[in-house]
Amino acid sequence: MDTWIPTLLNLFSLPEVGLSTVFVLLPMGSEPAVFALVKLNAELFWPAVLVATVGNTLGGAISWWMGLAVHRAVHKVKPALERSAAELKALQWLERFGPKACLLAWLPAVGDPLCAVAGWLKLPFWPCVAYMAVGKLARYITMTAGLLWVFPGAVA
Repeated sequence: MDTWIPTLLNLFSLPEVGLSTVFVLLPMGSEPAVFALVKLNAELFWPAVLVATVGNTLGGAISWWMGLAVHRAVHKVKPALERSAAELKALQWLERFGPKACLLAWLPAVGDPLCAVAGWLKLPFWPCVAYMAVGKLARYITMTAGLLWVFPGAVA
């Protein structure tokens, strides 16, 4: 049963397959794939980090557009929405920080909803995407470099 793990790691180690695998695995969490690829091919550190950043930022941009689409659909059906105090406070926070709040789009469980809410609030698309990219790039650099530091040594 465990024989598929080395096969999968070998597949990740192929530069021509590894980077596309990082891109495709983004909805499921690309961190293990990025780390495995870089651990087996140290020269792919920057390409892997950049591919993961682009793919993950694209996902955030799609979430932004989904938030905008839901906003438009809901306001056609129910123009005046009743919101809880917690919702209003979160929306005020996001409106206050504007697109800069999308720096936090890398956070697990919060990132995708944050991007969708940015779309819902009709925050400017391109500044939101730029901040998403900066946050996600910082996450991948920190996470991958940190794991390489914690787990040094070559994989046989």
